[in-house]
Amino acid sequence: MLALGIPSMRELMAHSVNLWESDPSGLHYHPVGYMQISCEAMRDDVSQIYEQQQAIGYESVFIEGASASDAYMKDMFNDFEFRDGVNLAGVNSINWARVLAQVVYYFSSAVKLGAPNKKISFSVPTGNFGDIFAGFIAKKMGLSIDRLVVATNQNDILHRCLTSGVYKTDKVLPSISPSMDIQVSSNFERALFYAADCDSKKVSALMDELKNTGQFKVSESILEKLQECFVSGRVSEEETLSEIAYSYQKYSEILCPHSAVGVFVGRKQSDADVPMVTLATAHPAKFPKAVEKATSIYPKLPSRMADLFDLKERITIVENNLQSIESVVRERIQT
Repeated sequence: MLALGIPSMRELMAHSVNLWESDPSGLHYHPVGYMQISCEAMRDDVSQIYEQQQAIGYESVFIEGASASDAYMKDMFNDFEFRDGVNLAGVNSINWARVLAQVVYYFSSAVKLGAPNKKISFSVPTGNFGDIFAGFIAKKMGLSIDRLVVATNQNDILHRCLTSGVYKTDKVLPSISPSMDIQVSSNFERALFYAADCDSKKVSALMDELKNTGQFKVSESILEKLQECFVSGRVSEEETLSEIAYSYQKYSEILCPHSAVGVFVGRKQSDADVPMVTLATAHPAKFPKAVEKATSIYPKLPSRMADLFDLKERITIVENNLQSIESVVRERIQT
């Protein structure tokens, strides 16, 4: 079996595509190929570190003229002939295995801080809702979590929905924390499912409304249940930079912009009696321009990555249509 993996750490709607083979049970995978699928129109805004990481050793595929690529990911799964023809499966947070793996560090960090005898709160920088949803599952499994804090940047559709009940897509605003530059959060649908008392028909109706109108409004009962599980906060670009500077000045800790979003909201939502854990996301050197702007320090790459820019890139531009993208995937399977 081959599997298509699109990691949750996405830069400006970029999708990392892994080709995997599994044993007959479908439980054990090993990689047989890798591609990075993203938007050529946004390529200049992507961190050079990130782009180089994706482009070395494997092929980086840019969709010509596209402004977003996540829709193509879903289209490939909805093209049943293609999906079944290559035995496609998701190995990121689309797949429960990824969510379950993320559940582990909620338990690990909580136990270190006194759980189960003490409640712990978590602040999670998120755009696709996968990591924070893993915390929700950990809580349902019995972990003594006090609050799950959803931290968003200026692309705050999750914060707006959790406070007003209205989920309305808008233009994506490029930010210094690009992995949260998302309008449709794949895993939020799962949270809605639980908030709707596991009524899949209600959730399907909301998703259809979103597809047709670009928005939906949840019922009062669903909103109440979401708010019982999650609180949220929004962080501006200026506040993100301020948090990076503050954390460095006070704690000598240099944060990447995404981690700074989580720390900023976590501090605002903190309770003196309950420890607040923020889930960090990336090394600061991955976003050097933002870090330098905030701290006047240009973060260096780890020594193990010192030769990153000496390695050869493999980049291909594909036409802006589903058929061209699927053809690239088929070619990589054959080779």
